[in-house]
Amino acid sequence: MADSTQNEKKDKPNFFRGVRREFKKITWPTWGDIGKQTVLVTFITVVCAALIAGIDFLAKTGLDKLINL
Repeated sequence: MADSTQNEKKDKPNFFRGVRREFKKITWPTWGDIGKQTVLVTFITVVCAALIAGIDFLAKTGLDKLINL
């Protein structure tokens, strides 16, 4: 039992050293990339919302006409 506790205590610093090493390998996007991606996501969201709204309008109009026959 004591051996496993000792191993856990030794493993924790090694784990955090490994995490620190991996974080140094990360390449973060530039502010320009973030701006471009934000604009793209916003544009795609607006286009999808417009498509869904158009389909909804057509479906509602079609159902209204079928009901009023």
